[in-house]
Amino acid sequence: MADAVVPDLLADGLKLVLCGTAPSRASAAARAYYANPGNRFWRTLHEVGLTPTLMPPADYADLLKLGVGLTDLCKHHFGNDDELPADGLDPAGLAVKVRLYQPAVVAFTSKTSARVALGRAADYGLQPESIGATRVYVCCSTSGRARRFWKPGVWEGLKTLVDELRPPA
Repeated sequence: MADAVVPDLLADGLKLVLCGTAPSRASAAARAYYANPGNRFWRTLHEVGLTPTLMPPADYADLLKLGVGLTDLCKHHFGNDDELPADGLDPAGLAVKVRLYQPAVVAFTSKTSARVALGRAADYGLQPESIGATRVYVCCSTSGRARRFWKPGVWEGLKTLVDELRPPA
């Protein structure tokens, strides 16, 4: 199988893993998560307090120092959700990774990625199920294409949950 478009950023003991559907064209070209300038992902992480500074996409690996990881359901294709091959999405592979690394929370960065991973439609916020001991949370998409669904309070809720589950040292 081909190398991942953007490699996983995973490690043991993370407080949070953020999971998207697939890298965008801009992310694939930059080989960095959420690299499209119209995507508010990095700004949101900073605004809600998940990062102390506004990070550029190229520095995504620095998230590990903050206890945050990144992955996607589709590791070998890129583009808009409607352009991805159905067999390119790997919810079972995600579940294996989550059980292996056991972050406190896995948060899906859109309802689409949550629906694929959970096998059901999901509202924003904390979900009733877990993956192993990992809590599951659904965020609204930070994509510019999803601005009409933007709700910053959903991301603020994620920050509160992460703080409650893993208090700062």
